[in-house]
Amino acid sequence: MKHSIRARLICVFGGLMVVILLSIWGVNNWLLEDFYVKDKLKNLNEAYTRIDTELQEEEQSLLTPYSENDDASGLSMILRELGDKYNMTTVLIDGSSGTVVISSARDKDFLTEKIKRYMVNDFGPFDPEVLEKTDNYTIYRYYDDRTDRSYLESIGMFSNGRTIFLMSTPVASIWESVDLSNQFLAYVGLIALFVSIVIIYFISRQITSPIMDLAKLSVQMSHLDFEAKYTGKEKDEIGVLGHSMNRLSEKLKETIGELRSANNELQKDIKEKIQIDEMRKEFISNVSHELKTPIALIQGYAEGLSEGMCEDKGSRDYYCSVIVDEANKMNKMVRQLLDLTALEFGDNSPVMECFDITALIRGVLTSANILIQQKNVKVEFENTESVWVWADEFKIEEVVTNYLSNALNHVDVPDGQDEDSGEKFIRITIEKEKADVRVTVYNTGKHIPKEDIPKLWTKFFKVDKARTREYGGSGIGLSIVKAIMDSHNKECGVENTDGGVEFWFTLDGKTEE
Repeated sequence: MKHSIRARLICVFGGLMVVILLSIWGVNNWLLEDFYVKDKLKNLNEAYTRIDTELQEEEQSLLTPYSENDDASGLSMILRELGDKYNMTTVLIDGSSGTVVISSARDKDFLTEKIKRYMVNDFGPFDPEVLEKTDNYTIYRYYDDRTDRSYLESIGMFSNGRTIFLMSTPVASIWESVDLSNQFLAYVGLIALFVSIVIIYFISRQITSPIMDLAKLSVQMSHLDFEAKYTGKEKDEIGVLGHSMNRLSEKLKETIGELRSANNELQKDIKEKIQIDEMRKEFISNVSHELKTPIALIQGYAEGLSEGMCEDKGSRDYYCSVIVDEANKMNKMVRQLLDLTALEFGDNSPVMECFDITALIRGVLTSANILIQQKNVKVEFENTESVWVWADEFKIEEVVTNYLSNALNHVDVPDGQDEDSGEKFIRITIEKEKADVRVTVYNTGKHIPKEDIPKLWTKFFKVDKARTREYGGSGIGLSIVKAIMDSHNKECGVENTDGGVEFWFTLDGKTEE
């Protein structure tokens, strides 16, 4: 990822390490020598103070000339200590006699001679640099060709006014130390830089990994995927942010779910409104079409009666019977429309109860016995044992009645048989299919065209309009059957079979205990 936090952390800390190393290198090159010289000056000043204090305490002992074996005095111990501690040689001479009082140097004669020259400002082959000058002493820096080394020397007189001293300390080749230090710094610095980058990499990965998890989580949330959750256990700000995003995810999931539900309800309401408008238009069109014929007949025969076209009683009775018959057809159609409307738009929930479907069918057949005899139809129903089902008994009775009425209205002799010798036949059967019960109503007659089968359950649809008009059908009965079976969440259908047509429906059978 371009400009990632991990890369930036590595660059920042790696750059910081480089800056630190360069700073140390700069200090070594530009400040170390001055610091070293100042430290040497401090040592010389400290040595002067200590020796001067000791001289005041040993005033009388210094009247005795220097002896090689005279190491018992406190001053001798101080000179040895200073020599060991600061790599310093010291020579003290009596200013009045010029004799050496005490010395820690092996070449005391050379130093004594140098003191005498310094006192008269005769520096010989040396060209010393004055580094510090006080009332009692002066500190010089010079280079000695004999030893190829630089020295710092302090020369002057102690506060007693008669003891002259020379303190000399070599200045090491600071540049050799600087070069060595820089080489060491380079090796150690490279190793430290590599180790620090590795450590920073792993530390930054621990820091950035939860951030990357949060980034992935936010991408999933932007795609409306709220299943992923932040699972980090951190107690820091990142952990707080992760758990806040989890709560946000849950809230968004809940809110979007509510919006989707509301949107589905809205779409459902819009769809229902469109369907209702279409059904209303279709209903008005179909009702107008269905009522047009009986109204025209009633109007025609009524006008004939009013204009005295029927002179004899028989004609008047016929006219009146036609008017009454058409009025009955309209009344029947209106009642069926009201029933269908109640099923489609009212409380369509069935009142479930357990009843004997065999007894119900026998009751319907008994009620329709007169019509069966008038149609001269043979009806076969051989079921004798009780078959118990769960359904709304009143509505299922209407389904059976509509199927039977439809069969009686369309029953005919089978195709290929003579109408006089052929037999009109209706057969009702009950079959158990696992947990369901299947009821079929078969009638002999013409097959239904395949393209018309899906339309049978549509309101006002008629396969044979002339025949339907003859028996007063409205095309609503099968729509009522379909609505009732839908309310039970069960199926119904029709099939062309040998010699006729078979309608069927299924119900929930009673489970045998």
